[in-house]
Amino acid sequence: MADKSITVSLCMIVRNEKDTIARCLNSVEGIPDEIVIVDTGSTDCTKEIVKEFTDKIFDFSWIDDFAAARNFAFSKATMDYILWLDADDVFSEADREQFVKLKQNFDPLLDVVNMPYLLAFDQFGAATFSLRRNRLVKRSMNFRWIGAVHEYLEVYGQVLNSDVCVTHKGTEGDDSDRNLKIYEKRKAKGEPFSPRDLYYYANELLEHHFYNEAIESYQEFLNTKQGWVEDNISACGKMADCYQKLESPDKQLEYIFKSFIYATPRAEFCCRLGFYFLGAKQYEQGVFWYKLATQLEKPIDGWGPILEACWTWLPHLQLCVCYDRLGKYELAYEHNEIARKYRPQNSQVLYNKNYLEGILGKAEKLEKDIELPNILEEEVE
Repeated sequence: MADKSITVSLCMIVRNEKDTIARCLNSVEGIPDEIVIVDTGSTDCTKEIVKEFTDKIFDFSWIDDFAAARNFAFSKATMDYILWLDADDVFSEADREQFVKLKQNFDPLLDVVNMPYLLAFDQFGAATFSLRRNRLVKRSMNFRWIGAVHEYLEVYGQVLNSDVCVTHKGTEGDDSDRNLKIYEKRKAKGEPFSPRDLYYYANELLEHHFYNEAIESYQEFLNTKQGWVEDNISACGKMADCYQKLESPDKQLEYIFKSFIYATPRAEFCCRLGFYFLGAKQYEQGVFWYKLATQLEKPIDGWGPILEACWTWLPHLQLCVCYDRLGKYELAYEHNEIARKYRPQNSQVLYNKNYLEGILGKAEKLEKDIELPNILEEEVE
């Protein structure tokens, strides 16, 4: 890479972010050369807080269109590259330092830098759910945001897959109905939905427990045959979730298997199948799918959602349960020990260890049965 430091504009759209904006802006210290804040109608003290960090604050009348607001923010940038964040995002200290190094030794031929987006964490602080997003783009390329809701940057050119992470902190003040209302308004007006719109509209319906309506929108999305492969796979999983809630196991199983049409099996779907067969007391089938999950290679630069548990400790913990049910206690113990390498302080793992050592004559037997949660139900949207 060329030894060249670039300049960076941080562009954000905000509204009533008094509880999070300072945290976000403090976390980017040393990264942006200018901070551009577009306010879409705050009624709290957001702007007053922002003034402590920048004087480049612009108002934008909200028109139920996130892409329009973000494109307006990008239009106010003046530096070489544009970085975007939401107010409830932060850089950890380690990632901030990595970003500063990236900036100081940047290849100016690059047009786009994507970064992992960490969305959920376990009790030990390890990321459990993530995906990638384009975060830093060359201003001269005039890349545009597309989509009124769940907008995306349309990019091309020279791309760097960075390991600098953005962490989503979230806030209890989220307007959970906001996106659904925007979609419903568009639908009422008769506006055509793109395949991406259909997918994200279905996600909103699922989140609000409108399972039948969500299934209809997911099916319409898949029928277009124009969806991004990761969205196609995700739609199958979400339809399976809907059918599980509707107590339709045959349809649930159908859409788990349908995901294999779009790509080779992912660990997340193998664990779904393992859990299905474990619940049905078909333990040999459960073993097959959980074992397959342990044999798959995790995508290094994959763009789809990654549920870390399914690629590490979860299938081993569930194999422990399956083998216990089959009376194969040595194998159960072996897989629990593998899970313990990933989660040494996990209470379930430690219980299993004592329980199985008792059965194997290594310690006093514990009589309590093993029950495991369906961790896949904790997937973040």
